[in-house]
Amino acid sequence: MDLKLTGKVALVTGSTAGIGFAIARSLAVEGAHVYVNGRTQERVSAAMAAIRSHAAKAEVDGIAGDFSDSAGAQAVIAKLPAVDVLVNNVGIFEPKPFTEIPDEDWYRLFEVNVMSGVRLARHYLAGMLKKNWGRIIFISSESAVQIPAEMVHYGVTKTAQIAVARGIAESVAGSGVTSNSILAGPTESEGVVGFVEAMAKQQKKSQEEVQKEFFEHARPTSLLKRFATVDEVAAMVTFVASELSSATNGAALRVDGGVVRAIL
Repeated sequence: MDLKLTGKVALVTGSTAGIGFAIARSLAVEGAHVYVNGRTQERVSAAMAAIRSHAAKAEVDGIAGDFSDSAGAQAVIAKLPAVDVLVNNVGIFEPKPFTEIPDEDWYRLFEVNVMSGVRLARHYLAGMLKKNWGRIIFISSESAVQIPAEMVHYGVTKTAQIAVARGIAESVAGSGVTSNSILAGPTESEGVVGFVEAMAKQQKKSQEEVQKEFFEHARPTSLLKRFATVDEVAAMVTFVASELSSATNGAALRVDGGVVRAIL
């Protein structure tokens, strides 16, 4: 299937590893000119090399930028003034009891998880509307609708992303620009792999046993009963970024392995 992404310019924030890297690689394979982003030039260069090794003809460049404050977004925009596809993937999280989350942590997570996407979308939207074509995608989480007790502030930022994505879509109704959010479930990203390995070592169990117990106790509603791969999440994002997804707009699309029980 031709997703008609050849020649489209795509920026994927936080794309040197995990879901972001898989999205960048998938878009590049489909012919998009992809800009990889990470906090250091070293990691950005490594990700670019990895994508090129996977697809020799891939058009891929990189921009180092830290989204912990507005300066990061400004620096990226200065180097890349316009894009066709914006994937707001960068995000941070930390388990912490609600009563122990100070204002500073709330603001820090909002800066990275929410405001980075707000700032980039606010800038790039004008160019998309001028072309009458564009895709804005926020990588949210099932935690947006099932707020995790162990990190309430993270869950709230994921909920905010869904609201922002829908609001943008409402603001461009009738145009060729779409704005959607993707609700990823438990995914076998770099951080999760490390978590499982550490738990297996600590409990003196195999990684397979730890994964099985995770889905029995922590995510019992999962229908997949395993961690999704980053490529499975990237496949959904790549379709939503494509020409073929024009009728999908303002949606919160789940790639959660069935963790969320709600039908709608």
